[in-house]
Amino acid sequence: MNQLPEAPETSELASFIRVVDSRSLTRAAAELQLPRATVSRRLMRLEAKLGVRLLRRTTRSIALTDAGARFVSHARSALEAVSLAENAIRLEPGGAPKGPVRVSVPHGLGREFHHFIADFAARHPDVQVQVLVTSDLVDLVKDNFDVALRASSVDTPGVVTRRVAHDLRVAVASPAWLKANGTPRTRADLRRHRCLVNFTADRLPASAWPTLDGGRVHVNGAFVSNDLPLLRAAALGGLGIALMPVVVVRDDLDAGRLVRVLPNVVGADARVLVAWPDREFTPAGAKAFLDELLAWFPKFVGDVVPGKSCREPL
Repeated sequence: MNQLPEAPETSELASFIRVVDSRSLTRAAAELQLPRATVSRRLMRLEAKLGVRLLRRTTRSIALTDAGARFVSHARSALEAVSLAENAIRLEPGGAPKGPVRVSVPHGLGREFHHFIADFAARHPDVQVQVLVTSDLVDLVKDNFDVALRASSVDTPGVVTRRVAHDLRVAVASPAWLKANGTPRTRADLRRHRCLVNFTADRLPASAWPTLDGGRVHVNGAFVSNDLPLLRAAALGGLGIALMPVVVVRDDLDAGRLVRVLPNVVGADARVLVAWPDREFTPAGAKAFLDELLAWFPKFVGDVVPGKSCREPL
């Protein structure tokens, strides 16, 4: 009778994935806190069991072979399945959540969100919190993220979204800028001002801002960045007029450090969405974070919008 081939071990898959991600056997061994020789042996055992070469190794680099490129996503899925199974039995009813939670959030959420993250981590010391702040739209499934905060909905297979609130983007400037350059009273006035703008989807400087009636108004982008805290700092520093989410500049408006410009003309609604992978079992740490975020974020924004889980853009 033919003997069944030996199945890869979890440790071998984990070593393979870590080497692929770090692109270095030495770095992977350091991150795994293992001797380099141990990681190397695990890779050789894995390749022997599969009967294929997964990595092309030289003295200076490591690259996936064609077989390795086909295998890597399956290896990630297998490791995730093992992690989910472990979490399912480790967390007793009423017990403390454990395990990692990987979160993607946009720039500029501010100190209230930072306090939420820190408070969650303090109350759940067995949850390993990983927060990536990025302007890019991450692929939750491919990049292995548990939760993402987004300002727009993308119809992605295998991803659930819930609208938790909506915010308003408003034009703001410092009192010093308005005193020195005058306060715009019309759309035409805005064209004469120095504006602090974001990039478009094509990564070009924005040349127009939305208006509350659904139109657009031309602006002169003299300062361009996709980093909301930087645009806020530039507005506070008197460098011009910026279009910002209220959630980012609310404290500045309340304190008078910034003033709304053309409040009845310039602006647009922005939906706040929470997204997460649609999977049968969610790791305990990720589930605890998701539940608390869904409860907290509408209170933070201050404008609760009843939401529902869906697989269609909201």
